[in-house]
Amino acid sequence: MILPAIAAGVGVAVIVMSADPFIVRAQDAAPEAVQSAPQPAAEPAPPPDPAAELAAKRDQTRAELETLSKTISLSTDKVSTLQQSIADLEKSTESIRQALIDSAARRKALEKQILESEKKLADLGVKEDGIRRSLHERRGLLAEVLAALQRMGRNPPPALLVTPDDALGSVRSAILLGAVVPGIRKETDKLAADLASLAALQTASAAEKTSLTATMTDGIEEERRMDLLLAENDKLSRSNAAELGAERKRSKELAGKATSLEGLVASMESEIASVRDAAAAARQAEENRKLLTDEQRAQAKALADSGVPDKNRIAPAYPFGELKVKLEVPVTGDILRQFGDADGTGHEAMGMTVATSPETVVTAPADGLVVFAGAFRSYGQMIILDAGDGYHLVLSGMDTINTRQGKFVFSGEPLAVMGAKRVASATALALETNRPTLYIEFRKDGKPVDSRPWWTAKDTGKARNDS
Repeated sequence: MILPAIAAGVGVAVIVMSADPFIVRAQDAAPEAVQSAPQPAAEPAPPPDPAAELAAKRDQTRAELETLSKTISLSTDKVSTLQQSIADLEKSTESIRQALIDSAARRKALEKQILESEKKLADLGVKEDGIRRSLHERRGLLAEVLAALQRMGRNPPPALLVTPDDALGSVRSAILLGAVVPGIRKETDKLAADLASLAALQTASAAEKTSLTATMTDGIEEERRMDLLLAENDKLSRSNAAELGAERKRSKELAGKATSLEGLVASMESEIASVRDAAAAARQAEENRKLLTDEQRAQAKALADSGVPDKNRIAPAYPFGELKVKLEVPVTGDILRQFGDADGTGHEAMGMTVATSPETVVTAPADGLVVFAGAFRSYGQMIILDAGDGYHLVLSGMDTINTRQGKFVFSGEPLAVMGAKRVASATALALETNRPTLYIEFRKDGKPVDSRPWWTAKDTGKARNDS
C-alpha cells in the first residue's frame, strides 16, 4: 500500500485509536512519529463457517426473543374484551370446537410469522457482524485514510500538503499526492458504502423487531383466547368425574404394561370403555360410508371440501388414503429429521422430528379418534390418533395435553402445547438442539410408513440451518 509511504513522506498524521475500534482521531505529528518499526504480520484468522455462524446467531436471537416475550403482557381492557367475546359465543359443542380450530389456525400463523422474523433477524445480524468484522480488520488502513482526508480537508490545502519553502519538495509531494488520491478515493468510497450498508441493516433490524413485538403480542392474545375456549369446551364435554378418573388410572396401568405401540393400542381398544365404544362407532360409520352411492359420496366429499363438514361426525370426513398432499404439519417449526434418516443411534428414524419454539400449539393433522393420551415409556407425553383406513398417527414430546382418550377430534383442532425446552425421548436423544421437539410417526396396520406424501408441499422441506 502506498498510503503509509505518503503518510511518512508528507507527515500526514499519527492515529490515536479510541476505545471504540471504529472511531479514530487524527493529530498533527512529525514524519518521524509516523515512521515506526515494521510489526510482524499476524496470522490471518480462518474464515468463519457461514452455516455455523447463522446457527449461532439464530440461537442468540431466539434467546433474546424469549426474554422479550416475558416482558409482553395484555392490558386489562384487552383481557376483558377477550372474556366478553367468549361469553358471547353460542355455548354449543360445535361452535366452541369450531372456534378452537379457528383460534389454533390463527395461532399457528402467528407462530410462523415469529419464526420467519427470527430467521430474518438472525440473517440481518450475521450481515451486520460481517461488515463490523471487515471494518475491524481494516482499521489500520481506514485510520490512515481518515487522517489523510482530514489533512486534505484543511484550508488552504497547499500550505499543509506541500512544503512551501522547498520547490523540489513541493514537486515531490505533489507527485506523491497525485498517486495517493485515487487510492484514498477508492477506500473512502468503500468505507462510505460499508457504513451505509451497516446503517441500512440496523434500520431493517429495528423495523423487524418492532413488527415482531406486535406479532408476539397478538400471539399472546390468541393463546389467552384458546385457554378460555378450552375451559368452555371442558365444561361442555365433561364426563362423570369418577368414571374419567378411573379410566385415566386404568390407562396408566395399561401403558406401564405395554411393551410396544401396537400392544398399547390393542389394550386401549379392548379394555378402556370410552375408546372401545368410540372406536366401534367410528368403524361402523366408516362401513356406512362405504355403502354410499357415488352421488352421495360426491356430495359428502364436496361438503368436506367446503371446509364445513358435519361437526357432529364420529368418523373422518375423508378416507385417510385420499389425504395425500393435504395435511399440515401439526406444529410450526423446523424439520430436523425425516423418516429414513439416521437417528444417531445406528438405526433409521421411523418418523419425523420437528423443532419448535417454546409453548407452540400442537394441532390434529387429520380427523381421528384419540386412542391414547398420556405418558408412555421413553416417548414422554404422547397422543395416538386412529385416523381410519388402518392408519394411526403418533405424536410425542409435548408438555401439556389438552385432549382425552375416547374423544373424536377434527383436523386442525388443538391437542397439546410444547414445553419450554426439549423433552428427552428415544427419538430425539441424538439431536443437537435444546429446542422443544415434536416426534411424528404414521403407522399403517401397525408398521411405520413415511409421512411425507401426506404433507402439503410447503411442509415437506428440511431446515438447512438447524442440526
